[in-house]
Amino acid sequence: MAAGSAGPVGNVFPFRDARATPDPVLEAGPVSHGPLPVPLVLDNGSFQIRAGWACPGPDAGPEPRLQFRAVCARGRGGARGGAGPQVGNALGSLEPLRWLLRSPFDRNVPVNLELQELLFDYSFQHLGVSSQGCVDHPIVLTEAVCNPLYSRQMMSELLFECYGIPKVAYGIDSLFSFYHSKPKNLISSGLIISSGFQCTHILPILEGRLDAKNCKRINLGGSQAAGYLQRLLQLKYPGHLAAITLSRMEEILHEHSYIAEDYVEELQKWRCPDYYENNVHKMQLPFSSKLLGSTLTAEEKQERRQQQLRRLQELNARRREEKLQLDQERLDRLLYVQELLEDGQMDQFHKALIELNMDSPEELQSYIHKLSSAVEQAKQKILQSEVTLEVDVVDNKPETPDLEPLEPSLEDVENINDFEPLFSEETPEVEKPVPAVQPVFNLAAYHQLFVGTERIRAPEIVFQPSLLGEEQAGIAETLQYVLDRYPKDVQDVLAQNVFLTGGNVMYPGMKARIERELLAMRPFQSSFQVRLASNPVLDAWYGARDWALDHLDDDSVWVTRKEYEEKGGEYLKEHSASNIYVPIHLPKQASRSAEAQASGKGSGASGGGAGEQA
Repeated sequence: MAAGSAGPVGNVFPFRDARATPDPVLEAGPVSHGPLPVPLVLDNGSFQIRAGWACPGPDAGPEPRLQFRAVCARGRGGARGGAGPQVGNALGSLEPLRWLLRSPFDRNVPVNLELQELLFDYSFQHLGVSSQGCVDHPIVLTEAVCNPLYSRQMMSELLFECYGIPKVAYGIDSLFSFYHSKPKNLISSGLIISSGFQCTHILPILEGRLDAKNCKRINLGGSQAAGYLQRLLQLKYPGHLAAITLSRMEEILHEHSYIAEDYVEELQKWRCPDYYENNVHKMQLPFSSKLLGSTLTAEEKQERRQQQLRRLQELNARRREEKLQLDQERLDRLLYVQELLEDGQMDQFHKALIELNMDSPEELQSYIHKLSSAVEQAKQKILQSEVTLEVDVVDNKPETPDLEPLEPSLEDVENINDFEPLFSEETPEVEKPVPAVQPVFNLAAYHQLFVGTERIRAPEIVFQPSLLGEEQAGIAETLQYVLDRYPKDVQDVLAQNVFLTGGNVMYPGMKARIERELLAMRPFQSSFQVRLASNPVLDAWYGARDWALDHLDDDSVWVTRKEYEEKGGEYLKEHSASNIYVPIHLPKQASRSAEAQASGKGSGASGGGAGEQA
């Protein structure tokens, strides 16, 4: 949604927190198209996998049969109904399982064969592959730009050895999208800007083929934008760290973010309070309206205060009894020493005075008098507190409901404070009466995330990687660098067909931003044209389907099982949407017999030389 677009009242948007629904298992897919089996088309993306049949005509369906996240989670015993791995849409919500999720991709290159096999199993099972023990269908599979040979070798080994497919064709997703958008049988040149979940690529196309030597990659995409937005909002709202999840950040990026045509100028607009108020999106987090104590009536609150008062009185009474017991024991000790004096046992009396740290019998009498009066006062206070507790218990019976709720008497409070001065610092304070008018706390507003400049800051990282601290060039600088590697006439041809594809170019304003950057870098009065894919997410699958139908009986673009066994898993047949095949050239090693002969000749020559010297 672009800036300034109309939204709900107050620009408050609730999070949808959409859950993926499990994919149905199709009974059986199409078996053949004429004399040849129907190809399977797999767009193997690092964010989402799209799989379907390459069926001609209107029966092909508007979209691929399967679309699911390229993640797996290995469940524990008894978890979610079983111990087997969960794949794609079977996971439901990703956030509870975020720490268990695993992907076969490193950036945009599949490297984990075991997890990739799980994704293929899920695809073939839900597409209704009916062949037993193998997948008897040609497969069109997308791969990364300049895909490492090891990754392609691993993929070919999995497809031919594990699934027993008859043949496979590899292609680049963005080139398939370019193939789908151009007129049929037209060899065209252009410049593809493909931005996906993990990477952004600048791909020059010369006369229908990829110029791999001048391809450039920026290691930033939708994944980094979501992580950056999450850090921004967690720093802004530290009280909602757990609620600011990656899934919700992806939702904000997909539905509420846009690309600023001029980033600095757009930030200046956001400084205006009116512009901020009109364009800020308030994302409503889920919350519960029930607060602790908010549903208590006045009588229940009064009863709770009375219970707290009684507990306080009982606590002080217990402390007074304990102190009375200690004072009584000390008084008995002093009276025993006084009896020694009266009985004339002067030696024992003086020893007892020294133990008590006293100097004279007069000091002993003074302590006895003070302790006796303190013990008597404590006994009187205990009796008074017991009477007060009994009166409170009788008065608190709800016999007169029409009367006003009882308040704790000031005499009780004073008695509590006078009970024990020695424990005054430990005695809890009596709760003050709550005023009649309390400030209203808007719980819904507290659980709102105000997404202002973050709407343009997160997607801006593909143009300014320095926002993330990355030492990389943005799209504009990389575009200029790629164009400068060609002569002026080739630059003009490439600039006439700048093609945008990939899920990360779907932000409103992306096309206008690229046009502005090209206008700044191209010569004065030179022309250029920027096109956006009709469906940046699914055009790659549509292009692969169209390509498969156009080249179904063309053996020059498919790698068969025989060729896989002869030339290795990294072998690739080039076509209009493929990578450039660069075979591995290993230095030839001499055989062991040749090495032995060479060493024998060397030893014989050395021996002859020694004999001549002798």
